[in-house]
Formats: sequence, C-alpha cells, structure tokens
Amino acid sequence: MSTTTTPGELTGTTTRRGDAVFAGLTRSAGLLIMVALAGVAIFLMIEGAPAITASGEATYGTDNIVVYVWPLLFGTLLAAIIAMIVAAPLAIGLALVISHYAPRRFARPVGYLIDLLAAVPSVVYGLWGLSVLAPNIQPVYAWLADNLGWIPFFEGPANTGRTILTGGIVLAIMALPIITAICREVFVQTPRMHEEAALALGATRWEMIRMTVFPYSRSGVISAIMLGLGRALGETMAIAMVLSVGFGVVTFNLISPQNPSTIAANIALNFGNASGTKINVLIFSGLVLFVVSFAVNFLGRWIAARGVVKG
Repeated sequence: MSTTTTPGELTGTTTRRGDAVFAGLTRSAGLLIMVALAGVAIFLMIEGAPAITASGEATYGTDNIVVYVWPLLFGTLLAAIIAMIVAAPLAIGLALVISHYAPRRFARPVGYLIDLLAAVPSVVYGLWGLSVLAPNIQPVYAWLADNLGWIPFFEGPANTGRTILTGGIVLAIMALPIITAICREVFVQTPRMHEEAALALGATRWEMIRMTVFPYSRSGVISAIMLGLGRALGETMAIAMVLSVGFGVVTFNLISPQNPSTIAANIALNFGNASGTKINVLIFSGLVLFVVSFAVNFLGRWIAARGVVKG
C-alpha cells in the first residue's frame, strides 16, 4: 500500500529542519562570543600579571599598581556618573516625547535623528567638545567659580573649558541614543488598557504616565541607564581629546584645569610610547576597566531580565 506525502507534511519537515539549523547557528554564535570574551579576559590577566609587583618607573613614578590605577578608576567613574546625571533625565524626557506626547509625524523624525547620534564617530564628538563646547562653556565655569565657589564641585580656578565636566557632557551626548532608544521601546510596551483606564478615571496625561508607564517600565529604564553607563565607561578618544589631564589627580572639583584622567584615555595617550613593564601596567589598567564595564553591563542585563520575569 503506497502512501503519499502531503504538501503540509513536506512544509512541516522543512520548517523543523530550518528551525534546527537556525538554532544551531545561534548557539554557535553565542558560544563564539563567549569564547572571544574569555580570550580577551585571559589575555588581559596574563599580560597584566607582571604589573602586580611593579613599582617606580614602571608604574610611572608611583609606589605600586594600586596607587597608579586608583586615580584613573576614580576619573573613569566620575566622568561616567556626570554623563549619566546629564543624559538620563534628558533621554527619559525625549523617550516620553517620542512615545506619548509628540504627534507621529514629528516623533518619528526625532526618533531617527536621536538614533543617528549613535553612528557619529567618537573622534567627531571629541573634536566638537574640544573646538566648540570647551571654549563656549568656559564663561559658565567662570561664573560658577565666582558665585558658587564655596561648593567643592565648583572651586575653580575656571581658566579653561577642558575639564572633567565638559568631558562628562560629551559622554552624555554619546550615551544619549542608547538610553533614549531603550526607554522609548519600553514605554511603548506599556499595556494600552492600563493607560486608557487611568485616563478614563480622570488622570491627566502626566498622571497617567506616572501611575502606569513608569511603574511598568522601571526595570527597563534602569537597565537602559546601566547600559548607557557601560558605554560611557569605555569611551576613549573623545574624553582623551577634551580633558586637560593632570597625572594622579583625585578631586571632585569639576571645573579645575587639573583633571583626573580616565583609564581608556590614559591607555590611548601612553600606549604608543610605552615599553617593557609599562605595557603590562597599561594592560592591567585595561583589565580593571574590563571588569568594571562587564559588571555594569551584566547588572543592567540582570535588572532587565528580572523585570521581564516579574512582568
């Protein structure tokens, strides 16, 4: 007795085979990324290990590697935190305008324009910060030093615009597209029925957003900020071009000409002239940055996944 295969069965077999191939490719891609990440970590640990016992000239005149790396880590975190203080409220506001306030014919071009900021090379941001932002913002710093100099953040002297605050503003603009894009997508996912129910009960649009959109998207917004923070932590050329760096500086004075450098900028500025153990010292500082960036991004992903599971 002969059997015939229906087109549906053939389609089902092909689909299952395609699913298996696609699943295998995705698993392979994920494994490849994990292998590459592990390879980077192993390289940094092996090459950075000699720096643990280095001192003196090898650590650029400091007593040990901790004394050398700590000011750089401080500058990295300070610049990134400044960037998030500036970028996070602006990004959340832009995302709300695009998703809930602006007409669609206006919101869509604005969304595209914000997304295009991510495609601008970091060296362009650095040139803009050095040539345009720094000279024009220096009078603002002078005013802050004259009127708010009693606050440790604005002690001055404010005789240059190439400060850690300027670098933080540049980093904020660079992190803005990432935070805005994620927040916009999270806000749009708020259940429409919840929004309509709040409006039907007499809530204003802002009250509706505060009662329905923000609670639903809290974990997504936090993860967006964390991912933007990871972007700011690893930036190299823009911050290296903008900052007027003072070696080994640890200060909260945001408008002083003596600024703490960042790990990435320090590596970019010194690696070309380094030799011997100095290379290992720079690689060790890169390992510190790798660990910090990995921890920040992992925390952001964990918060996002936790929010999805609860939702």
